[in-house]
Amino acid sequence: MTQSASSSAAAAQPAAAGGQTDKPGASPAGGPAAGEGGGAVPMPAGALDLPDGAQPHAPVSFWTLVVGSVGVVYGDIGTSPLYAFREALGPARSDNILLAEEVLGTASLILWALLLIVTIKYVAILLRMDNNGEGGILSLMALARKSLGGSRIVFTLGLLGASLFYGDAVITPAISVLSAVEGLKLVTPAFENSVLPITVAIIVALFLVQSRGTSKVAAFFGPIMVVWFLALALAALPHIIANPSVFWAFHPWYAVHYLLGHGSGALVALGAVFLAVTGAEALFADLGHFGRRPIQVAWLGLVAPCLVLNYLGQTALVLAKPDTTDPFYQLVPEWGLIPMVILATLATVTASQAVITGAFSLSRQAIQLGLLPRLEIRHTSEAHSGQIYLPQINTLLLIGVVVLAVLFRSSSALASAYGIAVTGTMLLTASLSFIVLWRYWRWSPIAAAAAIMPFIVVEFLFMLSNLLKVFEGGYVPLLVAGCLIILMWTWVRGVTILFNKTRKTDVPLTELVGMLEKSPPHHVRGTAVFLTSDPEIAPAALLHNLKHNKVLHEKNVILTVETVDTPRSNLADKVRIEPIGPHFSKVVMKFGYMETPNIPKTLTLLRKQGFKFDIMATSFFLSRRSIRPAAHSGMPLWQDRIFITLAKNANDATDFFQIPTGRVVEVGTQVTV
Repeated sequence: MTQSASSSAAAAQPAAAGGQTDKPGASPAGGPAAGEGGGAVPMPAGALDLPDGAQPHAPVSFWTLVVGSVGVVYGDIGTSPLYAFREALGPARSDNILLAEEVLGTASLILWALLLIVTIKYVAILLRMDNNGEGGILSLMALARKSLGGSRIVFTLGLLGASLFYGDAVITPAISVLSAVEGLKLVTPAFENSVLPITVAIIVALFLVQSRGTSKVAAFFGPIMVVWFLALALAALPHIIANPSVFWAFHPWYAVHYLLGHGSGALVALGAVFLAVTGAEALFADLGHFGRRPIQVAWLGLVAPCLVLNYLGQTALVLAKPDTTDPFYQLVPEWGLIPMVILATLATVTASQAVITGAFSLSRQAIQLGLLPRLEIRHTSEAHSGQIYLPQINTLLLIGVVVLAVLFRSSSALASAYGIAVTGTMLLTASLSFIVLWRYWRWSPIAAAAAIMPFIVVEFLFMLSNLLKVFEGGYVPLLVAGCLIILMWTWVRGVTILFNKTRKTDVPLTELVGMLEKSPPHHVRGTAVFLTSDPEIAPAALLHNLKHNKVLHEKNVILTVETVDTPRSNLADKVRIEPIGPHFSKVVMKFGYMETPNIPKTLTLLRKQGFKFDIMATSFFLSRRSIRPAAHSGMPLWQDRIFITLAKNANDATDFFQIPTGRVVEVGTQVTV
């Protein structure tokens, strides 16, 4: 028997149509296998989003946030000096003649990239484009769609940007840890064959501890990264003092002269220069965790000065000794080499932790926006709802990172794979920011273009330079992004087909209520909550309960969960109730896409609206579907199989909406798609 569409079907339907997700019935978190019910989830601020028994955390001091942002936000960009300058010198070394102006030109390109892309674009402009305090490309996409009244093109841009981010998330841990451990080869050549095993061991350990949560680890990361940045500056100072002429690298003439004088080699160099700014997206993505001011103060007060000094120190070293093979580690004297390798390893673990945490957060947002099926989300902190762990995502990332490390074996080889994903995400971010400036901030199109076009031009050049490395390893992030786009497209398309197919047997809710009033069945005490994606249609679980049990509860709640286009929903509008008969009420819950839904706890808000119920006498009815491929489907057979596999692996709605398992009644049916 065919059932009415599940919550994910309703979620994906507006997504596929390019509509907004804040309309009734549009709830992105569902899944055909998980049962009926609106889908929404997030990570709101407030007691409703905290695990049972937890208390809202005490206010955190400004300087604690600053130190925390140093550890999380700047972990990736902070480890770029390990390999960025070394790789950027590669094109200049190709003729075995390294000129002083080439060294200064390379340094100038890095310094101006840090100034234009990180300081101006991200720190000065994008950090102000928050969506109710949240940042990241999906938040920016939601803001842009809101300003346009819904747009399929903007939705697609956000989808592409999210997919590219996962490519970055797979490469960052591999290249960061490899580049740090490679410093052991300078201690003694005997470590040559130990670099890869040590790297893999560190990566595996890093992913294994994710399930324990990042609270204590994050508190450890901040101070370590402060020490790391100070070490970057201190290691460089003696070399800068010995050759203060390196400050000429601030003159843009050296950067322009290098680009104009090296032809196609300049594009190759740009691809390596971009390695210095690959962590810039984390600035925006982690806005909601720390706030604008702490991130800005950390960059301007500590991170940027230390990075600049280190790049200048490496420049001075190479000017003095052009045959330097590893300018970062050779900045320190021999006695400091092992401590620096240890510190670098800790710093790269921090960089990896930041991108892994970002992947968890992005995955949850993708689930809420209907791009992925419901996945298991574990909260690892009683006080901080944003600290989550997704076992399936963690396992997939671990496999991907280890495979990359084993296949490429060195950070130099992986450098070719790095950059394409980040430049793509940055270009998409710049494009979406133009829409926000124009339509949301009400700037004129000319003013918005004048503000954003310089960044688009620069990042487009970076993109071209990175595309030259596609066959050397740049295909990796493109392959990862391509696979994710196929998965997300299949999920959205599949639930839309399922939604349209199951609508054929739907019964209007008001029609059913009228029939039950005229011919009432036997009533039993208590409250029944039926989850549905469409409040106008009678839930399949209700129809089956009447058909098989032939009873009706005294109070029946038709519950729809919606995900809105803001990180967190308004508490005053989080839940509303509408009576539709003596025994029926329609309830709509709204959650932001950064919130985590807790249906039982949110239901308690109805008591303030006069709806009295006993949670111990309340049953929750869900519909669980078993999906089979149809003979004539709207998708090819291979897509059918992918969709069915995704649906089978979707997290149970009971866990997803935090419903007590002892209060759930599931109705199983089979449907073809």
